[in-house]
Amino acid sequence: MAAGDDSPFSQSYAQARQKFWRACEDHRLDVEQHVHPMLGRDGEVLALDVCREGPPDARQVFILSSGCHGVEGYAGSGIQVAMLRDAEWHAAVRESGVAVLYLHALNPYGFSWARRVTHENIDLNRNFIDFSAPLPRNDDYDSLHAFLVPREWPPSPEVEQRLAAYAAEHGMAAFQSAVSRGQYTHEDGMFFGGHNPSWSNQTLRHVLREHNRHTQDLAWVDLHTGLGPVGYGERIFASHEDTEALARTRAWWGPAVTSTYEGTSTSAMLTGALWISAFEECPQARYTGIALEYGTVPLQDMLNAVRAEHWLDNHPETPPAQAATIKRQLHDAFFVDTDDWRASLVEQAREASLQALRGLTGKSS
Repeated sequence: MAAGDDSPFSQSYAQARQKFWRACEDHRLDVEQHVHPMLGRDGEVLALDVCREGPPDARQVFILSSGCHGVEGYAGSGIQVAMLRDAEWHAAVRESGVAVLYLHALNPYGFSWARRVTHENIDLNRNFIDFSAPLPRNDDYDSLHAFLVPREWPPSPEVEQRLAAYAAEHGMAAFQSAVSRGQYTHEDGMFFGGHNPSWSNQTLRHVLREHNRHTQDLAWVDLHTGLGPVGYGERIFASHEDTEALARTRAWWGPAVTSTYEGTSTSAMLTGALWISAFEECPQARYTGIALEYGTVPLQDMLNAVRAEHWLDNHPETPPAQAATIKRQLHDAFFVDTDDWRASLVEQAREASLQALRGLTGKSS
């Protein structure tokens, strides 16, 4: 399952989009494109592409989405294309009566330009908040920002010592939370949640409203990479703190489902997470969802790759060789280029998707 021409995985956003369209067309499935206002790295059109399989008035709907964090789309798109090429999967969908929504490249700009963030430098998975209310505070991030994204790269030993001292004093989990839970003060910083809804936020909400008018039961698997043991797909509870919803999620996807509320997940508790849109745009539907988070590299390596890429975006004068190295580092922090890793992703996503169908149809164990 190498990332060649015949592989479901791709070497660029443009190639990934082409493979997604072809896989949909091969199964006579229409693609609805929501075109982004900017162009891609190679001058290509950017879009959130939506493919719907199953009855237009289905009461049960399953969403499989990719590319919330753009560069993670290399993995998520490959999974979606592999699923669309899978005859047994299509047979299971037909038998279930469930409608499936494939949302390809929620953040197409980040996918094309090899960034986690949108063209507004927004982390889409921190952008779903009430912007009419005071913005959430993250004083811990404020105290670390100048060291996380310093003036020079590589950082000086003094800068790294300041970050190490914070982690030593507060613990690695507290450090991860301070850095990654979301901040709304530093527009040039990491995990910035924005001051307004991003294009991707608004477009996703429109898609959810249009495709879930009849939905009574909604399941969602949002594909991510970057946290946890390499190749392992952690199933992270993606919902409000609700014991009944958590119990249902574990009944559908197994007792290994983790929860940030319980402190069992590799992810920190997030502000403005993507899944909030399901409650706000589909209030009539019972929602059950997970983030399927695949491990890549150690946490510190991932954070350093994100730090470097943010520094690069703030320094367009960077020499091309250094810029290319930083971009490759970011890509490698979210995509492991081995056959085993890619095959493992598809296998676990297929299992989770079949479990979603069974849960929606009342057949979960």
